[in-house]
Parts: sequence; C-alpha cells; structure tokens
Amino acid sequence: MNVYADLIRYRELFRNLFRRDLQAKYRGSALGVLWTIANPIMLMGVYLLVFSVVLKARFANVSHYPLFLLSGLAIWTFFAAALQSATRSMLDNANLIRKIRFPRQLVPLSVVGAHLVSFGVMLLLLLVLNAIVLPRARATELLAIPLALLVVGLVSGLALALASLNVLFRDVEFIVAALLVPWFFLTPIIYPLDSGTLARHTHVIALIHWVNPLSPAVEAVRAPLFLGTMPFWGDALYLVVACIAALALGAFVFTRVDDVIAVEV
Repeated sequence: MNVYADLIRYRELFRNLFRRDLQAKYRGSALGVLWTIANPIMLMGVYLLVFSVVLKARFANVSHYPLFLLSGLAIWTFFAAALQSATRSMLDNANLIRKIRFPRQLVPLSVVGAHLVSFGVMLLLLLVLNAIVLPRARATELLAIPLALLVVGLVSGLALALASLNVLFRDVEFIVAALLVPWFFLTPIIYPLDSGTLARHTHVIALIHWVNPLSPAVEAVRAPLFLGTMPFWGDALYLVVACIAALALGAFVFTRVDDVIAVEV
C-alpha cells in the first residue's frame, strides 16, 4: 500500500497540510475546537425534543438516551463531515496540485485528519461522561478507541476514493451530499435496532445492519462505550473487513486517476 506509506515518507508535508486544514476549519471562530462539542450537543437537543416530546417515540425511553444518542452522533458527525469535505478537497486545492508535484492523496487524507481532531475531542468527552454516569461502561469503554480507529480507516479509504472520482466526475460531490440525508436515518444512531415496531421486521433490521457499512461500526463502538459489553463479534469482524476494503478501494481508485488529476482539476 504505497499510497498510504507516503503518509510516513512525506510526513512533514502531510503535517503542513493538516495544520493548514485545521486552521482553515476554525479560522475566525471564537469557540474554535469547542464547536466539536457544541454541534453534536445541539443536534442531540433537537432529536431529544422531536423524538421524546413531539413524536413520543418508544426508543426515546432508552435508559440514558442522551448518551446513547451522542455515542452514535460522534461517529456520524465525523463520518459525514470528513467524507463531504474530502470529496471536493482536490478541486479546492487545484492551484496547489497544478503547480507542485507531490503525493496528491495527502490532500483528502489531511482533510480527514483535520476532522479527526473533532472526533477525538468528542470521543474523549464521551469516555469521561460515560465513566461518570454509566458504571457499567467503566470496564469496557477503552475498547471503543481501537474500534474508533477502524472507523477512521474506513472513512479515510472512502474519502480517498470519492475525492479521486470527483476529479473526473463532478457529480460525485452532489451525490454524496444527497445520500448523506437518507444514510443518516438508515443508520442506528437515533434508535436501537431492537426498538419498538422495528424489532418485528427482522428483514428490515438485517438490511439496515448488514447492508449499511456504517451500522456495524456504530454498533461495535457503542457496545463497550455505552452498553458496557464486548462488541458483537460479527460487528467487529465486519468493521475490520470494511476498513481494509475501504482502504484498498481508495488506493485502487487513486492509482487509476493519479496521472490525470493535475490535468482534470
């Protein structure tokens, strides 16, 4: 995987790109990285209002539902924001790509890295909150860290593939933006898979759980982080395979378009 080995060989360049993307993300912001926490908490407040008060959904009665919601939103916020930003990253850096010859895969990967800071802060907050509020999770919650790193690998591979494809087909970024809305509701973030009437539709549960590559990731991380249990082996294995497959896909797509990126951007 020479595509990813360049992260080490050109680590100084990657560090500069990462620093630039991170500064650009929070430039002019009074709260800075604190928006990492504020955004999911505001979303959590909206979902609590809608599903607990307005719709009175049964799954909102889950014990410590706000923490259940946050454990899913942390993963989704990182996934959606990193994927959408990285998809158009090569087009946004067209001037740099045209002028200088360097490993261009560093561009979308540095964008993912900038969003990883937000994800890390949110995960740290959850580790502290869950340790205080959920005694059951104290013995297992640190297992969420290596599982979260697999999520980072999954996002990195998808981001590289989509950024490469978007250079050739500019519709990709619009397709990604359109898919993220239904994708959110087809991922068990605001509801558990065994909730209410959904539990009676086993085929629907199977589709949501196994066809959507993000569902096993959410379920695997949530198990030690919120439920205080070991992740289901099927979810953990699925996440490992999905991470490897996404990284391989990203490398494959990038190597096929690398020679024409400078021309197409």
